[in-house]
Amino acid sequence: MGFMTLPFPAATRTLTCRAVLFDMDGTLVDSTAVVEQVWGEFAARYGLDIAEILRTSHGVQAGDTVRRFAPAGADVVALTAELGAMERVRTAGIVALPGASELLRSLPADAVALVTSADRILADIRMDAAGLAMPAAAVTADLVTRGKPHPEGYLTAAGLLGVEPEDAMVFEDAPAGIAAGVAAGIRTVAVGPNTGELPAGVLHIPDYTAVTASVETDAAGRRIISFRL
Repeated sequence: MGFMTLPFPAATRTLTCRAVLFDMDGTLVDSTAVVEQVWGEFAARYGLDIAEILRTSHGVQAGDTVRRFAPAGADVVALTAELGAMERVRTAGIVALPGASELLRSLPADAVALVTSADRILADIRMDAAGLAMPAAAVTADLVTRGKPHPEGYLTAAGLLGVEPEDAMVFEDAPAGIAAGVAAGIRTVAVGPNTGELPAGVLHIPDYTAVTASVETDAAGRRIISFRL
């Protein structure tokens, strides 16, 4: 099918797809307070630059960040597990992004997948803390061999939903995740203030307060989701 951009005024953009793939942290869920707290403690323990850790860790699997910053000889697996345990018991301040709950409720449940660098346990905890229903299809860190910016997660999710990459749409907030969506050949929309410089063709929205979705059926009987951004 591919994407269509319909002729609405410049302030309104309409994109169509058959399936929607969402990142979690920073895209559906604002977990900034917890993330900064946990990585701040990690940085303090080893005398590391917290600003640099936060700049490069966003949207990336925790183990990859630990491997990059932990001192030589550190037990990366044990450290990653420790940080994961800390994140699982800290939910204060976790909220849904504006408009995220309403948008998710407006979408067909079997056309939505979560693709996150968190493991399944943490994803369940954070979605619940934010008051968001977990999509039936979810590709978490424990289900992929290569994390973002590799496209594996998004390609896997498209497969789970039974669509080709060109018929899906990705919502992402982090440079690593945006790169993963683009590498997967999926139309990608950047969300929020931490996207970095955007690749060509990637649209940007601040949140979901002005986003609406409608569902129709095309001449072939296939469901089409139209987003107005």
